[in-house]
Amino acid sequence: MTTYADKPWLRYYDSHVPESLKPYPAIPVFDLLDRAVGTSPDASACITASKNPRNSRDSQVITYREIGEASDRLAAALVKMGVEKGDRVGVDFVNTPQFVIAFFGILKAGGIVAAINPHFPPQRKADQLADSGAKVLITMARYYDAINAIRDQTVVERVIVSNLDEYFPASENDQAPGLRLLPDDHRFQPLLEANAGESRPSITIDPEVDTAIFQYTGGTTGIPKAACGPHSALAANTLQFSTWLADPDPALTPDSFLAVIPLYHIFGMVAVMSYAASISAPIILVPDARDLDNIVAHIAAFHPTIFMGVPSLYNALSLHEEIVSGRVDLGSLRVCISGSAPLAPEIKRRFEAISGCPILEGFGMSETPTATHINPLKGRNKEGSIGLPLPDVECRIVNLEDGETDVPVGEPGELILRGPAMMSGYHNMPEETVNVLREGWLYTGDVARMDEEGYFTIVDRKKDMIIVGGFNVYPNVIEKALMAHESIAEAAAAGIPNADIPGEEIPKAWVVLAPGREATTAALFEHCRAYLAPYEIPRVVEFVEKLPRTPVGKVLRRELVRLEQEGG
Repeated sequence: MTTYADKPWLRYYDSHVPESLKPYPAIPVFDLLDRAVGTSPDASACITASKNPRNSRDSQVITYREIGEASDRLAAALVKMGVEKGDRVGVDFVNTPQFVIAFFGILKAGGIVAAINPHFPPQRKADQLADSGAKVLITMARYYDAINAIRDQTVVERVIVSNLDEYFPASENDQAPGLRLLPDDHRFQPLLEANAGESRPSITIDPEVDTAIFQYTGGTTGIPKAACGPHSALAANTLQFSTWLADPDPALTPDSFLAVIPLYHIFGMVAVMSYAASISAPIILVPDARDLDNIVAHIAAFHPTIFMGVPSLYNALSLHEEIVSGRVDLGSLRVCISGSAPLAPEIKRRFEAISGCPILEGFGMSETPTATHINPLKGRNKEGSIGLPLPDVECRIVNLEDGETDVPVGEPGELILRGPAMMSGYHNMPEETVNVLREGWLYTGDVARMDEEGYFTIVDRKKDMIIVGGFNVYPNVIEKALMAHESIAEAAAAGIPNADIPGEEIPKAWVVLAPGREATTAALFEHCRAYLAPYEIPRVVEFVEKLPRTPVGKVLRRELVRLEQEGG
């Protein structure tokens, strides 16, 4: 009888993928960039373009040498500012060369990257900055005034600001007219220029011990938790990606990455930025993942070969008029990975039919930066499955009650993992760390099953989180925002099926009005904009007289979802 210890998945690896990649290189993450600079200094690292690029003349190319030099200068500047090994530095940027430079520059200075979702409202940024203890923040000019308004809630001492148009064509102008900086703050480009003659700081990194990133995740509660990713974990996962997705029959066209997935998200950080650096490939940067026309224009202009996306994006692309009509060809794509949310079969089939490129569904977590499972590049690509464990990833499905007993193959249970790419724990949260990391195994909180061939499928999740466009949305964050409205007495939130996109969810809120109070749906939507990121705002609000609760008073979110499914 097949068991998890048998590792049946190894029999279904592509021929170019070895069973193990051990020993993994003991390197800091910035060594990936150093190697690219050493071997391919004039290769394109970042490509930026105008709003709707027509051809390569509308773009700007930054080479690996230039990224390497800029990140060296930033590292020197950060050390002058007092950043020491282990200090956290916040990065509050969309997909831009500034993010790439900041990421590697912080690591070269011995710091820890604490990336922030730039679309968060100021208060959410303040909470994350305070939790991380970041002394320096690198942000966009458009956010500077808002950051200053919440600065006293953090320990941020210095802010470095940059405009999009420092690396993008003029049409992407992001300057804040009349922006005046506080005395200890700096502008990004002049700061780099002032450190042009400085050598990189001499910092010793222990890849197995030293933390490279704080990747924030809400877990089951929505309380921000920083998963501490060691340098070795990010380097290992990068090697797993590059090995799994290597072209066994190299084409004449070298690989290039379309960076739509945010680089502040662990998916984009490792599967795009680090992976691209490891093979000296260009990253085509798209600052606004919500601008579908712009994404399609970038595909038409630059013909990327590797695309990391989420189901909602694949769905939107497969329905886009330019693509459906054939005016924009997706034929350059060699690899398409879908993660962060379940991929509906109808979306997968439709995109593959119009692109000719299979979508490989995968699975990963902030705690395993980033992927642990992907369907094979050349082998059987199972619909509805997250695929096979990557090399050296060990997996078990255990009983949901005791968390220890392996369930029979084919039956559901909690997915637990261990391997070379694992977080060391949660920052300042020892109890949460102990709950998730047990005797070397990471408990994912996801319910899964494994078939006889070693393919895994996510069945459900123990968590109440909602997945919207690949982002985790936590009900209690929505509820807290709604409860801040003077007319709301009680609120509950949960995910319901998105009628427009199969397999996707949208947030719905159920609210109870305070006695004698009134509120409209429109007013609540407007209220939420001050507290929530755009994708967190409930798409539907229902006014109810009371909320279903357990005997001890806990709101039964699952009961609300059940009633929704039953039509009342």
